Amino acid sequence: MNEAYIRQLLESVEKGETTGAEALESLKTLPYSDMGFANIDHHRAIRTGFPEVIFSQGKKPEQIRDIFVELMGRGQNVMATRATQRDYEAVKARIPEAVYHETARIIALIEKDKDPDSGSGSAPMGTVAVVSAGTADIPVAEEAAVTAEILGNEVNRIFDVGVAGIHRLFDRLEDIRRADVVICVAGMEGALASVLGGLVDSPVIAVPTSVGYGANLGGLSALLSMLNSCANGVSVVNIDNGFGAAYMASVINRKVSTAASEAAEK
Repeated sequence: MNEAYIRQLLESVEKGETTGAEALESLKTLPYSDMGFANIDHHRAIRTGFPEVIFSQGKKPEQIRDIFVELMGRGQNVMATRATQRDYEAVKARIPEAVYHETARIIALIEKDKDPDSGSGSAPMGTVAVVSAGTADIPVAEEAAVTAEILGNEVNRIFDVGVAGIHRLFDRLEDIRRADVVICVAGMEGALASVLGGLVDSPVIAVPTSVGYGANLGGLSALLSMLNSCANGVSVVNIDNGFGAAYMASVINRKVSTAASEAAEK
């Protein structure tokens, strides 16, 4: 349930198309609905601008399916991250229109016609360049890219341009500089984030990945390198957290887009 839905509901009551009792019934589960094994936060889109997202890891396929069904009834985009093929089969059995992005491990349902505030079906809030250091980083990069698209951004994927062959990065530098926000996904020593931070004037959100040999320590070395970046304008999310990076990029673009729209109306 989002702001647009509540606005439409109130207008419907004002016009006499919906009774007060019917409106009250619709609003009863506004804060959240208790499913026994999960409390679904229907108020999140109003508070933060984006609906709740299902984190699939650790959940049973049937739990993911039931949460997905509950969320889709609110007329908003639904997304489940870190989902397996088995999770998808459970969701698809109830929701045939759901789509599985295998590399990103995301199950998505885009309600373009129902949710004008979700970012889909309208002009993008802004642009995001998702840059990966290596091909092995693509699964995390795709999680970021697909998430950013679902949240209403235009995404430019620029993969395998790490510092071991830095000339590849320079060939795509103008594309990267055109983005409003840059997401940098890198494992090994994570140097790409610092390089990008010194080359672009957009915010750089660095995502360390667990890609690398033993001393990479499951992504810890890349994380520490990114945290210690001498380049200004670089922020860092958790290891392999492509979703978190895309969410942050979307928050930035949404605020800028909203401010621009409000300024244009004055």
